[in-house]
Parts: sequence; C-alpha cells; structure tokens
Amino acid sequence: MPELLILIALLVVVAGTAAFVVTTRRRRGPELEPPPERGIAPTTEVPDTVPPELVEEVEAEAATEAPPTLGAPPRLRDRLGKARSALGGYLGGILGRSGIDEETWEDLEEALLRADVGVATTTTMLDHLRERVAAEGITEPADLLVALKEELVAQVGAYDTSMRLEADEGRVPVWLIVGVNGAGKTTTIGKLSARQAAEGRSVLVAAGDTFRAAAAEQLETWAERTGADYVRGAEGGDPSSVIFDGIQRAKSRSHDLVLADTAGRLHSKVNLMEELSKVRRVADREPGQVVETLLVIDATTGQNGLAQAKQFAEAAEVTGVVLTKLDGSARGGIVVSIQAELGIPVKLAGVGETVEDLIDFDATEFVEALFADD
Repeated sequence: MPELLILIALLVVVAGTAAFVVTTRRRRGPELEPPPERGIAPTTEVPDTVPPELVEEVEAEAATEAPPTLGAPPRLRDRLGKARSALGGYLGGILGRSGIDEETWEDLEEALLRADVGVATTTTMLDHLRERVAAEGITEPADLLVALKEELVAQVGAYDTSMRLEADEGRVPVWLIVGVNGAGKTTTIGKLSARQAAEGRSVLVAAGDTFRAAAAEQLETWAERTGADYVRGAEGGDPSSVIFDGIQRAKSRSHDLVLADTAGRLHSKVNLMEELSKVRRVADREPGQVVETLLVIDATTGQNGLAQAKQFAEAAEVTGVVLTKLDGSARGGIVVSIQAELGIPVKLAGVGETVEDLIDFDATEFVEALFADD
C-alpha cells in the first residue's frame, strides 16, 4: 500500500511540471528561428520593402564596378609545338640535301600537303617559288626554306585582320558568330565578351542557338562572368527573333556591341544555310548593323574546314575566321588555304582554354612559330 501512494505522488508531480511548461511557452509566444551560421552569404535578392531610391543607388554602384582584367596573351610559338614538329620533320629532310633538285621539290610539296595547305594553294606557292629560285639563282636548301617562309608570310599576311566595331550613326554594331557544332562557337563568344568588357565596352549576348538548350545555358554563364547583358528565347524558337530582340534591347540600354550566337549549322544542309542567310538579314536591320560575321572553325578538321568556309561565306557573308584548337593536333596549313583560296582573313586564333588564349592572329608570328627551333 505505501508503494502505491508513492507512485501516485510521483505521477502528480510529473503532470504538474508538464502543465507548467506548456503554460509558460504559450505566454512567451512561438520560438524564434536560430540565427544563421557565420560564413553563409546573404541573399542577393532585394526585399520588396527596400525603397526604390536605394535600389537605384545599389544598381548604380554595380554599374561602376571595374571591368574584368585579362592577363598577357600567350605567344603562338609556345602553343604551336605540335604543328611545328609535324612540319619540321618533313622540312628537316630538305635541309639535309646537298642541293635543290626535283626530289627536293617533291619533298617540299609533300610537306605542304601534309601541313593541310591544300592542293591548289600548294601548287600556286611552289610555282612562285620555282620562279624565284630561277630568277635569284638560289641553290642551297636553307635559302629555299627562307624563301618559303617569305612566301607564306606574303600569302597569310595579305589581309586586314582588324575587328570592326563602328556602325552607322544610330545603329548598334553586331558581331554574328557562325559555324558547325563542336567548333567552339559558344566558348569563343564568352571569350570575346570578356575581351570587350576588359576594354571598357558594354556588351549584350544574344543566344540565337535556340535548338540546343545547353548552348543558351552556357552563354548565360559566360554573360554572368563577364558582366554582359543577356537575351535568350524559348527552346526551338525563331533564332532571328531572339537576335532582333537582343539588338532592340541593346539599343534601348546603349550597349556598345551585340554578340549574336547562331545554331551550329551543317554546311552540307541547304535549308539550314538558307535559314542562316535569313538570320544575317534580320540582324542587319535597323537598329542593328552586322559589322563582323565571324566563322568559327576547328583547326583540327583540316581541309574539311575549308569546305565549311566556302559554304558559310556564301550564306552569311563571312568577314573573318576564328580558328580554334590551333594548339592541338592541327597542322596549321588550313590558315594558308582559307586565306589564299577564299580571301577571308583569319582574325583570331584559339590556342587554349582560358580567356587569354583567344588571341589576335598575326601572320609573321604564325609563320615564325611554325619554323622556329624548339
């Protein structure tokens, strides 16, 4: 019996304690959320309660931030090691000869063809070299190779490689970027955006490749990194409309340049090339003006890149070539054949993955890099 009384007493005490705790919490109101841990970045969204004038002040401060800076561009000589070794292996045999005979010319022809110079351009260059050798009395293989270098510089350097940025008064300059999938178009646009921002220009990127969602997302990431404005459309939408909307926005916001992506076209598909022609016409309507149409070509594709260039030149009025992956297994001669056979200058060269690795193309530096001693 005493044990039962003790148990009842304990139950009464526990029940009373619980009732007291519940009553106390009700009086205190709901428990507060614990404070966030240190190191968590605050949200970048602006609450609705922030006064409009404060929002304008924050946006003005963001607009005055310093543009991104780029490091020094690499030297072509440092990035063309594979192309140089491939060409050097053939030219080394020529240097080992005691004079210039028909076998020397055959070896030189093979070297140029294996370097992706192309049959037509190789034939033209060798004809010029034969005439020069006869006129100047050149008898030593070393002097023949010096003449070859000079001929290459003359071929490659005969074109204006400057990039146009000026449009007619009241119109927005547009750089239209074209090429097949996998050539490096999207990455090239991102690097161009970074370059222009570093030079103090305000850029808008228009994601005209509406058929590949990954391309638009990648461009958006580049735009965020480089501080560029950005316009995209619905997946599968009309590329021309997206680009025109971007141009209208650039005009209203006083941007200096529009970089317009286009869907990666197969140059062998007639209907796709016709659509590209339409994109070119729409982008050139007021208030836009296409001042550059840049064809991005993967240098490792060799003479297939020349076939691409021919088709794109007809469809989109190409003004310059961006030759990507020149630091890879490319043999370099595609530069010569594109310029010699089509009259389209190579204006930019991609020689790596970083932003600084998109460099202005220089003919003399290119040829010297191919013939340099490692």
